[in-house]
Amino acid sequence: MNIPFLSFSGMHDPLKTELSKVFEKVYDSHWYIMGNNLKEFEKNYSIYSKTKYSIGVANGLDALIISLKALNIGPGDEVIVPSNTYIASWLSVSYTGAIPVPVEPIEATFNINPDLIESAITNKTKAIMPVHLFGQACEMDKIMTIAKKHNLFVVEDNAQSQGARCNNKLTGSFGNINATSFYPGKNLGALGDAGAITTNSDELYSKSNVIRNYGSEKKYYNEVKGINSRLDELQAAILDVKLLHLNEWNSERVELAAKYNQVLSEISELTLPLLSPNCTHVYHLYVIRTKERDALQAYLAKHGIGTLIHYPIPPHLQKAYAEMNFKEGQFPIAEKIANTSLSLPLYPGLKHSELEFVAGTIRSFFKK
Repeated sequence: MNIPFLSFSGMHDPLKTELSKVFEKVYDSHWYIMGNNLKEFEKNYSIYSKTKYSIGVANGLDALIISLKALNIGPGDEVIVPSNTYIASWLSVSYTGAIPVPVEPIEATFNINPDLIESAITNKTKAIMPVHLFGQACEMDKIMTIAKKHNLFVVEDNAQSQGARCNNKLTGSFGNINATSFYPGKNLGALGDAGAITTNSDELYSKSNVIRNYGSEKKYYNEVKGINSRLDELQAAILDVKLLHLNEWNSERVELAAKYNQVLSEISELTLPLLSPNCTHVYHLYVIRTKERDALQAYLAKHGIGTLIHYPIPPHLQKAYAEMNFKEGQFPIAEKIANTSLSLPLYPGLKHSELEFVAGTIRSFFKK
């Protein structure tokens, strides 16, 4: 078999006719930025997210940056971030002039450890940025309690977890203001870069709207130094169609993950994904861990199975953050996760026979 790490066919092929009509509709409208398609998607994504507002922007990184700027976070401030997240979470803090302060994750769930957050809080801390990594909701009730106790803002990075829940409340609806990505490979993906902000605050909604549009509420009148980050009409219209299928696709991901758990559970050399109490997982990624990661990845590739490593170098060891003088071994859990994690194929349309082939190949590797 030849099994790619990711395939869009299971999602896109059934929607091809409908999405083609959407393209023609937008094309014929002659209105491509900040129009009715954007307004409609923002309304529907708010309904889905159980938030008062959503604001479409150009990508997930911009969504994080605008969210932080709307909270007036900037030079001299600190924002608590996971030590093992994708670097975009850290970059958003840096682009405001603030300092990312890493906190280690719970090793078994990959998500930030709420029990370690308070020890990282200083008089400069302004916000906590929980990242719902790989599709699993963070323990948001604990995080919100800490934020309230210390009068801190919460900005959720929900780029990988649209539809996940903590205590039956959706990710992206807990924080003061939250960001998500619609990069094509996400559970809800556009056909290009795209992102959104969610909030229940009238003030933060208004500020984010202005910031994303050059700092302008009225054309050619600029209240603040904003940026150009607007979700275009075509991507908004495409996302509006795909949003109707998100729960169905998430359910298929959960079913496939359960099947992986079943067929891989007897391999003692593997650590499989573990759910936090009262949290759900929508399996943007199905991530296993093993000390034999690199050899296993090579073996799977030899047998036509695509995999990826999320993420091989944690942010504190990236050259981009060399000025912060973090040392190897300073965040050992993040480093251990980076050195042992491997993401297996999992996407709507993946056949059970293909999943069985992946699992069988993994079993044969460890038998060797």
